[in-house]
Amino acid sequence: MTEEPRLYTSKGMAAYRAPSLLQPHKARQAIADAHAGRIPPLIGLFCAWASPPLTKVVAQLGFDFVWVEWEHASMSVETMTQACFLTDAHFDQPKTRLQLLTYISVPGHGHAAIGYALDAGASIVVPQVDTVEQARQIVSAAKFGAGISGKRSAPPFRWLPDASMGSCDASISFWENQNNQAAVIIQVESRIAIENLDEILTAVGEHIDSVWLGNLDCRVSMELPGFWGEEPEWVQAMNTLQNTLRKHNMPYSGLALGDDEWLQERGEGRSLMFTSSDCAAIMGLGKELAHVRELFRTKDYTTPPRKGVKSDEGPNSIVG
Repeated sequence: MTEEPRLYTSKGMAAYRAPSLLQPHKARQAIADAHAGRIPPLIGLFCAWASPPLTKVVAQLGFDFVWVEWEHASMSVETMTQACFLTDAHFDQPKTRLQLLTYISVPGHGHAAIGYALDAGASIVVPQVDTVEQARQIVSAAKFGAGISGKRSAPPFRWLPDASMGSCDASISFWENQNNQAAVIIQVESRIAIENLDEILTAVGEHIDSVWLGNLDCRVSMELPGFWGEEPEWVQAMNTLQNTLRKHNMPYSGLALGDDEWLQERGEGRSLMFTSSDCAAIMGLGKELAHVRELFRTKDYTTPPRKGVKSDEGPNSIVG
């Protein structure tokens, strides 16, 4: 066993820090350690909105990772990169728990988008992976080296000798180290994806670090309502998914939002999950607003208070 799980107790995700903040951190190993029970499941926050200042605040809260939603958010490459840099900046903070990994949900399978996210120092989450051909294309775009059919282009002015090209493992090349650090998570979001998952993992499973269930898209594709359910076809699909993951000893990941019972049920067996989101936090302000409106009902302030009666200026204010 490597030393990272032992260091996690005192350092948190800083135990998985890369030699340079310009490199992806050791996300592959962190997921594998969580899957093997060497560290707790990785708990993250879903950032649905394109806001680097928000990710800067999230980086200080103690989550293990932040999911930057590039697939559905209106976000430029520059904004995505800035969000990643701002989370990385907190790896150098003195407090031990102000470190987290960044996962970018990329907008599709394109070579350029995958490269931009990895060049920013993030790991990637790739949506709607339905076939072996698609999975091979993703792995090819994410990895260096013809030996594994990697076609990723090396960023010449990001990793520089004597500046940002330190290696975690000196026995292998710098490029192999990069392949071993950044995680590749694929999302299964349809029945066909679940049915093809065994074939996908047989073909490229050694280069996939986790399978993320996109349950909403999956249910939409199956013409089922809501985020979850107990319909026979859904239960059958989930059983197929779990059996395939167990067959390949593949880490399972997904969202787990809700009350304790729901969270524990959805989070069971998952090595990586987000349990909070910026959107949900903002929506929660509606309940706070309703409470405040109850405290401040309609009141006529035009009538002067009587003498000896407390005014509204404070609990100890008496009109003389």
